[in-house]
Amino acid sequence: MKKYFFLIYILIVSSCASKISKEDISYLNGYWEISKVTFPDGSSKDYKVNSSIDYIKVDNLKGYKKKVQPTLNGSYITTNDAECFTIFINESVFEIYYKNNLSEWKERIVKLSKDHFAIMNEEGIIYDYKKYIPINVEK
Repeated sequence: MKKYFFLIYILIVSSCASKISKEDISYLNGYWEISKVTFPDGSSKDYKVNSSIDYIKVDNLKGYKKKVQPTLNGSYITTNDAECFTIFINESVFEIYYKNNLSEWKERIVKLSKDHFAIMNEEGIIYDYKKYIPINVEK
């Protein structure tokens, strides 16, 4: 029953979502935080606060994603680690392919707008992201 719920959910998300165009991919550039994770059984987990966020940079369907930690003054703590990726268009579906020395995996872009996007990994887990708004506490 849970599998049917998940399949229906995916169909609804797919049919209600507006079509993604190649030009929309530029919306991925910037800082993003996870807002919700939906599991294949239909359960979900909301994220109200994130200690780390994702910085994504895309140019000509190639890019990278890295984890950063925001600070209270509006800057970010980052490392040199990044996950490089390539975006392929496969029958009007945009898929992000990652490859490093240890593994390869892909994610499908389910939704994409300037303030929100969602991806589904190969296990059927959907990650909803919202644009990160920095906190700046001045003295």
